[in-house]
Amino acid sequence: MKLTGTSQIRTTKNRTNVRRRAAPGYLGKTFSSLQDRNYRYFWFGLVALMAAVNIQMVARAQLAWDLTNSIVMVGIVSAAFAPPILLFSLFGGVVADRLDRKRVIQGGQFGISIISLFIAVSILTNTVSVWHLVASAVVQGGMWAFLMPARQAIIPQIVGPEKMTNAIALNASGMSLMTLAAPGIGGLLYAWAGVESAYFTIAGLAMLSAILTGLIPRLRSNAPTRRRPMAYELVDGLQFVRANRTVMLLLILALATTVFAMPFRSLLPAFVEDSFQRDAAAVGLLLSMIGCGSLVGSLFIAGLQKNSRRGIVLLATTAISGVAIALAAFTPSYAVAAVVMVLLGIGDSGRRSLNASLIMENTDEEHRGRVMGIYMMNFGLIPLGVIPLAAVAEEIGLDLAFAGSGGILVVAAIMFMLLTSRVRRL
Repeated sequence: MKLTGTSQIRTTKNRTNVRRRAAPGYLGKTFSSLQDRNYRYFWFGLVALMAAVNIQMVARAQLAWDLTNSIVMVGIVSAAFAPPILLFSLFGGVVADRLDRKRVIQGGQFGISIISLFIAVSILTNTVSVWHLVASAVVQGGMWAFLMPARQAIIPQIVGPEKMTNAIALNASGMSLMTLAAPGIGGLLYAWAGVESAYFTIAGLAMLSAILTGLIPRLRSNAPTRRRPMAYELVDGLQFVRANRTVMLLLILALATTVFAMPFRSLLPAFVEDSFQRDAAAVGLLLSMIGCGSLVGSLFIAGLQKNSRRGIVLLATTAISGVAIALAAFTPSYAVAAVVMVLLGIGDSGRRSLNASLIMENTDEEHRGRVMGIYMMNFGLIPLGVIPLAAVAEEIGLDLAFAGSGGILVVAAIMFMLLTSRVRRL
């Protein structure tokens, strides 16, 4: 049937309106992965788990102090998670490539819940000791070494490769949100309801995370058709990274930020007392400001498309982190420091989200778990990065040590920008 002129105009308008409704705006792009029901289960599971982790960081450190009144023991308890991550993340990556990643993730979540429940019962029965806390941190660190590579590598299976950057950035936003809110909740639970209530809450949140992950339907298997010895697959993963120059450069950049950016947070209490003569509450506020910046930065990254020069954005956010650390070293007032912490959070979230997503984009499905296991080793190096920075600070002062650390990070970003076109073109 032939359309009249009026009908043609009406039809054209209708098609235009449909296209307008179909084209997502910036907010639609930013939250696009959350339109996927399976990713929503995954995301809310992450939020529940990160709430548990952040509450536990407060409760574990405070309980260690209450039990021992020893700064050294608090430090040991806080850092005990790191060596297992460093030692076992490579094996965790192999497991993520060999087994059903969903089941690996659930196993870690259930394990964290059971350990937290054990500590809660120990507190109720008055049998808890600081060595219970050390042991639980070590065991949980081992679980993280298997849980996190699987959790990162499963994202493309859920949302597809085209939404990978968006989904990883939304993960970072959920983590930032919990970094902002959960420590305060943990402190209130500890003070008002008792430490055992804090640990029962941690156990419940980890269990909720496992239940939400269980709602994700069975995904396409990532297991190889031919099972090879674990040692062979581990070596194969290392050889893949060595042969893939882009992935190697991104991992080196991640290592640089771990060594020169992450220790700043560990030494923040000493910096606040030395520079502003303030107490732990002031430290908590600065950490919250970092969380605010991380939330803003991760939501910005979530809205980026593949043609958005993400490699340049990655290097720019890395430089922003370095500039913020250097600025903090010579900040004249606490109020200005709070603003600088927002800048640091923006830089941190940008480089974390983009680095992980670009690594996975440049890794095939067969090796993705193992490569993310290598990436996860950085988190095991965080406490080790504090030691040399603290030693330098003892000699020349915290302000100069921070300025040097931030300056090195800025120089590293500039060198990558000038000398590595592979990263720049991503």
